[in-house]
Amino acid sequence: MKLENRKDYRIRRHKRLRQKVAGTASRPRMSVFVSNRHMYVQFIDDDAAVTLASVSTLNTGAKLNINTAKELGAQAAEKAREKNISVVVIDRGGFRYHGRVKQVVESALEAGLKVREESSEESK
Repeated sequence: MKLENRKDYRIRRHKRLRQKVAGTASRPRMSVFVSNRHMYVQFIDDDAAVTLASVSTLNTGAKLNINTAKELGAQAAEKAREKNISVVVIDRGGFRYHGRVKQVVESALEAGLKVREESSEESK
């Protein structure tokens, strides 16, 4: 089946990605979405189908660029810390992992979020 536009292709990639990525209460899914005007980050518990925390650029009036993405990632990490979230699963939403999406994730990781838990054997 031939798809109509780029959005349909992105949705198809996201569905394929979501077969492998799922969030739990102890390790929620950090979902990143970038539209033409705004960026959104949500922390989602897929078991309970609940959004635990969210951050966006809706009311900031900032331009969509790398610097705004860095700030959003830091805000997302701060919001996650308030909700006692330290370990997450990254969901890039069918977007390529580069540019703004990459900056949001990397700045959140720099601000204290972790992708995997450190075990006691790895630290020895």
